[in-house]
Amino acid sequence: MKKTIFIIVSVIFFFTGFLISFFFLKNKQKPKEAPKPLLRYTFENLKNTQFPESEITFGEKMDETENYITQKFYFDVPEKPESPNFLKVSGLANIPKKEGDYPVIIMFRGYIPKETYKPGAGSQPSAKILAKNGFITLTPDFLGYGESASASATFFEDRFQTYVTALTLLSSLSSLKENLNADITRVGIWGHSNGGHIALATLAVSGVNYPTVLWAPVSKPFPYSILFYTDETDDHGKELRKALSFFEKDYDTELFSPANYYSWIKAPIQIHQGTNDEEVLSWWTDELVKALKKNGTDVSYFKYPGADHNLLPSGWNNAVLREIKFFKEEL
Repeated sequence: MKKTIFIIVSVIFFFTGFLISFFFLKNKQKPKEAPKPLLRYTFENLKNTQFPESEITFGEKMDETENYITQKFYFDVPEKPESPNFLKVSGLANIPKKEGDYPVIIMFRGYIPKETYKPGAGSQPSAKILAKNGFITLTPDFLGYGESASASATFFEDRFQTYVTALTLLSSLSSLKENLNADITRVGIWGHSNGGHIALATLAVSGVNYPTVLWAPVSKPFPYSILFYTDETDDHGKELRKALSFFEKDYDTELFSPANYYSWIKAPIQIHQGTNDEEVLSWWTDELVKALKKNGTDVSYFKYPGADHNLLPSGWNNAVLREIKFFKEEL
């Protein structure tokens, strides 16, 4: 009898323990995955993002010549892709004075430290000549520069926000028709150095066929495209490498690298490169041209012996003449 009772009690305890374990495991919550907010900036996700049309408004006149007016302009960009929160971005426009419908050139300048930046730096010399030759030019300052709102405090999001600014500006050109009678059926893009990187990313994500001129574009894969310049920082890149180590724990850098998406580019491109450039090595641009042509992109390529990152002393004048001819033919 005692043996029977012992067996029954043992069976009850066994099944009770089994049921408790089963329900515990079934209802045990899975550990929450860490949020990955920067995934919204992958090229695939940016391509599928609808960028809003913002009104472009004009402000203070900064300069006036016989041929054109230079003045500030403003538009709003989403704080993040598809965010309902918007941030102000300022920029510098050059507008031909003679009445008429003019093509528009969007210009992206290279990297300049925020503490030394002035609107138009890096782009205004070319912009003035384009305006003199019958083109409206728009150069955004980007978040954190000029009169723009502050950029994200997150290191890499600050960088990715430049794509959002560029793509929103492209989506907003229709408002120029009311203010300037600009011919928004004729739009081109110009980029120098890191601005060339932004231009390539913008062309890939948007798929627009806007004729584009690039001066010494940064074209190497991310994150090498920024690691290369760490010797120029005061800490020799220590902070950047630390930020990158955390970034790579959560994200696949290949999804954020423009070089993986150059096959999406549809626009005709003219590229200029100095052979003595120490900021963008000439063989980088050789490889870019080769990759673009392999993808079927219409590319014209000009190299300037002895010229530096700004195409000085031997290339600047010829590059400007060639880009004017290119834009006039294409637009």
